[in-house]
Amino acid sequence: MRIITLALAALLLIIQFPLWLGKGGWLRVADMEAQVAVANKKNMELKARNAKLDSEVRDLKDGTGAVEERARFELGMVKQNEIFVQIVRKGQTPPPPQAPADTGATH
Repeated sequence: MRIITLALAALLLIIQFPLWLGKGGWLRVADMEAQVAVANKKNMELKARNAKLDSEVRDLKDGTGAVEERARFELGMVKQNEIFVQIVRKGQTPPPPQAPADTGATH
């Protein structure tokens, strides 16, 4: 009777092995679900980034506001007959003045 009990217990363990550690076992499924969750999070972040870039591209293609804003802040450009005023706080040193952009055309 004792041998039958041990044999049945061993058989039960052998049957449980694929369920826990096999190709489609619970541990592997949990690991795959974690990987899918990480991939979904990354995809959502990339979709948000793509939407932002798409919006910026459409704004640059259709409107002049974005181009003007970039010219002002990144290149320090001003419109003709426009006065540039820079406010420097106490203890802050102003950035060096930028030379006017040369068009590179010589006649």
